[in-house]
Amino acid sequence: MDINYNAKYFKEDEVKGLVGDLVVKLDFAREIAGVPFIINSGHRTKEENEKAGGVANSSHLVGLAVDISAKDTQARAMIVYGLLYAGFQRIKIYKTHVHADIDDTKSFPWLGIEGE
Repeated sequence: MDINYNAKYFKEDEVKGLVGDLVVKLDFAREIAGVPFIINSGHRTKEENEKAGGVANSSHLVGLAVDISAKDTQARAMIVYGLLYAGFQRIKIYKTHVHADIDDTKSFPWLGIEGE
């Protein structure tokens, strides 16, 4: 995390290993969404990524992605709304969480739903 940026909604240990630009956008998205953003997966080691079932070129490996818990449909909708408003262009919606990344080595824009 960029040491010059103090996140309003996240503690340092929640965003450890994430690129500063991602944290800034997440903080803004959280402000807009009006619901808690609980990061259940941020930066991952190769071993953590394999255990989570992540792809070999996962954006999590380089601190450019997060998975945000979503307890229900309404929370998912608000999280996605906040992410889109904040400028995220790579989002995937799952039953239990929402993935968002700012990995510009991958195709933009991209909005996916689990199973697609």
